[in-house]
Amino acid sequence: MATPTLRRSFFAFHLTLGLVLLVFSAKTVVEGLSPGTGHLNHPAVLIGTIEALGAVLFLFPRTLRTGGVLLLVSIGLAFLLHGLSGQFRGDFLVYGTATWFVMMHGPAWPRVRAGGLI
Repeated sequence: MATPTLRRSFFAFHLTLGLVLLVFSAKTVVEGLSPGTGHLNHPAVLIGTIEALGAVLFLFPRTLRTGGVLLLVSIGLAFLLHGLSGQFRGDFLVYGTATWFVMMHGPAWPRVRAGGLI
């Protein structure tokens, strides 16, 4: 059984991970759409959009696994594309592993239904 301290720590980890990935993905989309580059970066916009949607879904207990799958797909694609251009992005490995960890353990907070807690 999880102690209250462990539960709070896991909640903070899950929430922080989801929000950081949401912010970074929104930044990727904005940069991909930036007129300052002279062209649209279609892969960045697509991957950033998938990641943003995944991050939002990842934050809610009912859609955590669906969001996690979208995050893993987008993180994996980004890792692959950066790797093909000669960049090693170890941070993507950390994000992917952390996402997998939360997916396997589930949300730190209980689901709520109209009649009360499940």
